[in-house]
Amino acid sequence: MKEEATVQGPPSPLTRRSLLGGSLALAGAAATSCALPVGLGSSRTRVQYWHFLGASDGIIMNQLVQAFGRANPDIFVEENVLAWGEPFYTKVAMAGSGGRSPDLATFHLARLAGIGAGAILDPINVRLLEEAGLRGADFSPPIWERAHLDGVLYAIPFDAHPMVQYYNTDICAKAGLLDSGGKLAPTEGEDGLIAMLRKAKDAMGGRPPLAFDALGLGTVGPWRVWGSLYPQSGGTLLSPDGTTIAIDDAKALAALRLMARLGKEGLCDWRTDYGASVAKFTNGEAAFLWNGDWEVTGLKERGTPFGMTRFPSVFGSGAAQADCHSFVLPHQRDRDPEVERATYRFIAHLVKHSADWAVAGHVPAYLPALEEPGYLALHPQSEYRSVVTEVALDPQVWFAGSASRLWIEFGEAFSPVISGERSPEDGLAAAKASLSRLLAAPNPFPRQER
Repeated sequence: MKEEATVQGPPSPLTRRSLLGGSLALAGAAATSCALPVGLGSSRTRVQYWHFLGASDGIIMNQLVQAFGRANPDIFVEENVLAWGEPFYTKVAMAGSGGRSPDLATFHLARLAGIGAGAILDPINVRLLEEAGLRGADFSPPIWERAHLDGVLYAIPFDAHPMVQYYNTDICAKAGLLDSGGKLAPTEGEDGLIAMLRKAKDAMGGRPPLAFDALGLGTVGPWRVWGSLYPQSGGTLLSPDGTTIAIDDAKALAALRLMARLGKEGLCDWRTDYGASVAKFTNGEAAFLWNGDWEVTGLKERGTPFGMTRFPSVFGSGAAQADCHSFVLPHQRDRDPEVERATYRFIAHLVKHSADWAVAGHVPAYLPALEEPGYLALHPQSEYRSVVTEVALDPQVWFAGSASRLWIEFGEAFSPVISGERSPEDGLAAAKASLSRLLAAPNPFPRQER
C-alpha cells in the first residue's frame, strides 16, 4: 500500500543481489553500532532510531530507511544498529529511565509488559498516529490488543514472526506428501501429523525426518513447540491478570506426550541445537524444520529446495507461537513536537511498506499489506499469512518474550521430555516450579504512571 505520490516513493526493489550487497554495509555498521545516514543537511529534522535487526532483517530495514529518506528529504533518520537480546533492552531501559533516549526503537511486543511502560516507554499519541494514516482497525486484532497495557497503546505493531513448518520439496515429493500443485498436503490432528512424518522417515531410509531446536544450553525450541501445541486446545499459561498459574494439566500433558512420542519413535532428532537443526534441513538431512519464519532468506540463498506452511494443526486450532516486532517511543523528558510528528511519518512509512519487509519471512501485522499483489506474489512467504489472526502470544508479564527467562526455563524443562530422559509429568512439574519462581520474583522495571 503506497502513500500519496507527493510524499512517498517506492523503496528500491529487494533482490538477491541487493540483499547481498546490503549485507556488507550493514555488517560494518553493526560492528561499530554506528548510524547509517540517509543524508545530511542542517535543515532536516533528525529522527534517532534504534533497532537490533541483523542479517536479512537488517538489510531490508536499512533499505526501507533509505527509501523513506529519498521520499522525505526534510527528514533525516539516524539508524543505529545495536546488539540483539538482553543488551538491547538494557540500553533502552537505561536511556528511557534517564529521559534521554532515541525518538524511536524497534521492540519485541512480548517484552512490553516487562520494560516499564509509563516510565521507560511513553504512550503512543493516537492522534498523531491517525494523522499519519494508521488506524487500529487496520491491524491484526490480537496483535493490536497486545500492544496495549491497561487500555493504553504503547506500541505500534509491525509484524508477526510465528513458528512455521518448512518442508523439503524433494523429500516430500519422494514420500508422496505433495498435492497436485507441488505444495505440502495439510494434515489434521495427531494421527495426520504422525502419518506424514512416518512417510517422510521411510523416504529418508529411516532417518528422523523432523528437526528443531531441541537440545543445548539455553535452548528455547521445546518451549516454542509446546507454546504452539498447547494453545491449540485453548490452553493458557496464566490468569488474565498475570498473577497466578492457569495451566490446564490435561491439555499441557497432551502436547508434551506428543513431543515425547516424536523423540521415542525417531520422528525428530532430539540431539540437535538451533544451528544443527537449520543445518540438517539446509543440507537435505531433514524433511521438515519447525522454526520461526526468519530462515527463509538464508535457505533461498543456499539453494535448498523448500516450501513453507503454517505450523501443523494438531489439537484443534491452527495457533502457532509467535512474537511480534513493533515500534515504541522510549521515554523523553521533553519530546520535540516537530521531531515527534516526523517520527510518526517514518513509522507510517515502514508499516505501509511492510509487504517489502515481508521478504525476510515475517507476516505483516498491517492487514492491507496482506492483500497487496506484491506480497501475494512472494513465495513461500505469503503462504502462511492467515496465521496472523491466530498467533499464540506470550502472557503480559515481565519475564516473557524473546530471549526471556520464561523461554529458557521452559526449554530446559521440556528438552529432556523429547529425549526420553524425563516423563511428560515431570517436565510439566519442572515448568510449573520455574513459573512459580518467576511469578514470585519482582519486576525489575515496574510500570509507573506519569
